[in-house]
Amino acid sequence: MKLNIPTFLTLFRVVLIPFFIVCFYLPFKWAPFLTALLFLIAAITDWFDGFLARRWKQTTRFGAFLDPVADKVMVAAALVLVVQHYHSFWVTIPAIVMISREIIISALREWMAEIGDRNKVAVSWWGKLKTTAQMASLVGLLWRYNPLMEQIATVALYLAAILTVWSMVQYLNAAKGSLLDDITP
Repeated sequence: MKLNIPTFLTLFRVVLIPFFIVCFYLPFKWAPFLTALLFLIAAITDWFDGFLARRWKQTTRFGAFLDPVADKVMVAAALVLVVQHYHSFWVTIPAIVMISREIIISALREWMAEIGDRNKVAVSWWGKLKTTAQMASLVGLLWRYNPLMEQIATVALYLAAILTVWSMVQYLNAAKGSLLDDITP
């Protein structure tokens, strides 16, 4: 496997995951900031690796596999940390919605690829918007600098949850013909 810069950035994101998890549990006043900073760096590499891979025409099978896995593990880990910290259904419910959506859409994409219809459920603009809202909310909820930041981040979390459901509906609608073609009324 030839390692290019986009793939290196994806691998770097994977390596950052245990570091921001460990930072979350450090008994220091600056630990939330460092946790959020490492998560933010990982989130930026998420955008940057895809941009560079397309621009430089350096897409690889390994990168196409690893990038969404890294994204989902990173977000799921951050959501679990945030849920643990806040210990509130106000945070838990949108987190469960987001993690559930990721499992559903991953399974849908795998199945659609198996039947040769993967392009029907390619990443959409709604999915990218959802990811941006997710990352912004998680940075704020991991940092917890002040109550205003936490309130704004919680609103962004709910916006991300709404976009999560909306993008899932869009993907399921795009796959509806393939999903329901053998069901007779």
